[in-house]
Parts: sequence; C-alpha cells; structure tokens
Amino acid sequence: MPVNVEGAPSGRGAEAGWCGGRQTARVIESVDDRPTGPVLPATDGVSVLVPGETCWRVERAERHAVFIDAADYFATLKQVVLQAKRRVLFIGWDFDPRIRLDPRAGGRARDDRLGRVLEHAVAATPELEIGVLQWDLGMLYALGRGMAPLVLLDRRTPDRLRFAVDTHHPLGAAHHQKIVVVDDCLAFAGGIDVTADRWDTPEHLDRHPLRRRPGSRRLRGPWHDVTSLVSGPAARALGDLARERWESGTGQRLEPVTGVDACWPEGVEPFLTDVDVAVSRTRPEHDGTPLVHEVELLWLATVAAARRTVYIEAQYFANRRVAEAIAERLAEPDGPEFVVVNPESADGWLEEKAMGTARARLLEHVRRADRYDRFRLLVPVTERRRPVYVHAKVTCLDDRLLRIGSSNLNNRSMGLDTECDLSIEALPGDPREAEVSAAVLALRHRLLGEHLGVAPADVAAAVDRCGGSLVRAVDALCAETGRSLVPFTPPDLGPVERYLGDSELLDAERTPDRRRRVQRAFSGRRRSRRR
Repeated sequence: MPVNVEGAPSGRGAEAGWCGGRQTARVIESVDDRPTGPVLPATDGVSVLVPGETCWRVERAERHAVFIDAADYFATLKQVVLQAKRRVLFIGWDFDPRIRLDPRAGGRARDDRLGRVLEHAVAATPELEIGVLQWDLGMLYALGRGMAPLVLLDRRTPDRLRFAVDTHHPLGAAHHQKIVVVDDCLAFAGGIDVTADRWDTPEHLDRHPLRRRPGSRRLRGPWHDVTSLVSGPAARALGDLARERWESGTGQRLEPVTGVDACWPEGVEPFLTDVDVAVSRTRPEHDGTPLVHEVELLWLATVAAARRTVYIEAQYFANRRVAEAIAERLAEPDGPEFVVVNPESADGWLEEKAMGTARARLLEHVRRADRYDRFRLLVPVTERRRPVYVHAKVTCLDDRLLRIGSSNLNNRSMGLDTECDLSIEALPGDPREAEVSAAVLALRHRLLGEHLGVAPADVAAAVDRCGGSLVRAVDALCAETGRSLVPFTPPDLGPVERYLGDSELLDAERTPDRRRRVQRAFSGRRRSRRR
C-alpha cells in the first residue's frame, strides 16, 4: 500500500515502560590508491550519496511515494498506463501479461489482465507507444508457467505495443532492474516485478482467494515486496536509464518524451514532496561497457556510516563483504544494531543451494562477532505461523537514509546483474532534515508493524521505551503466537553445503574490494559525531 507519513510518530515522548544543499567533496587519492577506484568523502557532514561513487545521479522528485506489497502498486500501474499519452517502458527481470492488475475492483477478469490493459491503452491513444523489455533467461520461468514466449506475443499485438527480449549481458548475468517509466514524467522503481506470484496485500493472509497464479486454481503463498514512485526530474533520470537499457537490448534508440504535462496518479498520497532522490546502479563489465558498482559502494557506506541502527529487508543475506563489515561494526563496544528481515528459504532449489548455504556460513561469522547482542535475523510469519516470502529490498540507515531498489544482498547484485536502487537522505543542516528523518523512521516502523502485526505507533513507542534500541523493541514486540517475526534458524550444513558456502562457487565476487577505503572514509565522521 502507498505510505503517507503525515502525523507519523517519531518515537519520542511515549510513556516509559519495560523493554525486551548536497556536498560531494572527495578525499585526495594517493598514487598507490588510484588504480583501485574512487574514494568516498571523509569529512563530517558530507552525504552518503555521492554522484559517481555511491550513486549515479541525484535528482529532485516533485513527488515521491512508496508502495508496500503489490496490490496497490498494480492497481496504480493500471491507472497510469491507461492515462499515458506518449510512451510507457517496462524494464524487467520477468513479465507476465496474463496477471490481473486490480482484482479487488471487480469487473470482468479478462479486461483487468495486463496484456489486455496494454492493448486497450494503445488503441485508445493514437500517439501512445508501449515497450516491454524482459531478461532473456526470464523467458524460461515464463515458459514454466505456461506463458507464450514474448517473441510470439510481439507478433500478435499492435505495432505500437512491442515485446522484446534482452540478451545483452554477460554469461550467467540477469537484467534484474524493475522499472516502469510513463511519459518520462512518472517512474516506478523497486523490487516488484510485473509478473505472477507477486500480488498480495499487507495483511498477508494465510489464504487469499485473489492470490492465484494465472491459469491455476492453486492459491499462492504470502509475498512481501516494496517499490517506489517518483515524478519530475527524478522520473526523467529513470527514463534516461530505461531508454539506455532499451537501446542496449533492442538496438532501437528512443528520444526523451517532451511536451507532457506533469502527472501524478489520482488517490496516491505522496510519501514526500520536493525531495532529492539518488539513483544507484549495478552494471556489469560487458562488450566494452565498464563495470558500475555504485550499489555495492552504497551498501558498504551504509554499514560504515551507521551510528545507531541499520534496518534491512532483503531476499538474501549472502554477500561476504557486507557481512564482514557488519561483523566488524558489531565488535565495536558502541557500534550500531542491525535488524535483518529475510525469507525462511530462497525461492527454488538452486537459489537455496547458492544463497541459503552462503547465508548459513556468513551468519556463523556475524554471530561470533555479536558479543554485545546487537544483531537479529528474522523471518515474518502469518497468523497461522506460515512464513511470508520476503522479496523486498529496503534499507533504513539510522533516521537519515532510505533505500528501496532491486538489488539483493548477494554477490550477483554487486557486479554481475543490472540493478537500480533509489535513496533519499536527511542531510545535517538542511531545513527539511527533521521532515525527511521522520519519514525514514515512519516507513521503518510501518514495515516492522506489518511484520509484527502491530500499529506503527506501537513500534515507535517500543523503541522509545527501549532507549532507542530497535533490537530490544523488536524482541519485546515479537509474539509466540499469531502474526509476528521469528528468529531464523540456519539449517545444518553438510560437507558439500559448507564447501559451496565457503567457495562462493555459485555466486562469486566480481568487483574490486574497496571495503577498507569506505571504512576509512566514514570512521572519522563517526568519531567527529560522537565528540
């Protein structure tokens, strides 16, 4: 559902009780440092979001919204596609034109299906063109669901509706971005693929009659996901990225859309207005294009810059560099807390072998370092204690940075797959620092409230009772029955699984290691803050 932060509690003033302008300065590089890449800023007050390093561009969003879970997102997507004037571009890992977009609204099911909505949109608007670009190996998943290949669908649709398959990537890589751009004035980006098995509501019922795969009577399990929506210059930046991907995948160059009035979907409350949004990417080295690993540097900067709490929702916990960075912060007597929300297991046998074994091994390392009990890895469960699959990719750094994107906490997302994350930041000294900070906390508490089955205000009050400790607040709110969060219990690993986890055979590192440089850049800032 879209999130509105109006009147969101800050966690202050609750009753006591028991408790369970942006700077982009850079550091001068030494001759020895230069071959290893860019250096992050080290002076106090400089943003974590640095164009060219932890992000690509920082652009103003006239409006910014967050959708938690796919039901409201899909319904809004249907609205904006039908209102589009010139162009809609879908850039995705997976795509299924058979899914329903707004099944709660009633009406004929066939008219609500994505493919029919796209056809109706181009028929109703003569100047409208729609392009769908899907990762080529994603077609294997689609064929397994009984969907016709996109190349065949492309032959059956109007000329102004084009389906294309993107093969321009290294061997074994995936185009993993989830972007939809409408008229270059609106853009969605986050973790939700426009495909089957994603639709769900924040209630995550054990059984929902509308949570059904196309062509199947079988009900699907609960699925948690998050995406964002921006307008204005931030949307145009995502339009640039989407057109670049389209040209790379199809060979067709598209010009920016101009002359379309500012647009915003009816009924969607902005999360924030007139806020700077940073776009961070992963793009693998391939066919003459250089490696871009802004996402990895942002992950490392987030851990290094944390002062009190890092809240993470992620599909995996399988990146060694980030896990080791977390472990080092946990070993500090006054280091930050980390709360990670994961699914119980990966979606698929191979993914579990690759990511599940890596998670189990990295958890051993992190928990050995957690001498001050500041780390939790938790799994959300339904009312009947059924695991909710977590596909969201969200990070809240203290009360100052919110990141929502497509990147997973694994090696692929740092250097092999294409990724796109959006971040907002509350900058010290900015006149709107308190407003953005309250928004970051409000979303964190909204997400935790969903998982714990309590109101966001209850989460904020528990954090206040616990002296600001998110770990202790979550411990106090976890319930032994009904909807809640439960501790993740890693499986026992045999010799083969331990080898896979240690060797990273199924998910190898592919980027230069710049973790120490990031740590040096932010350690001085933390000490300065404490003084």
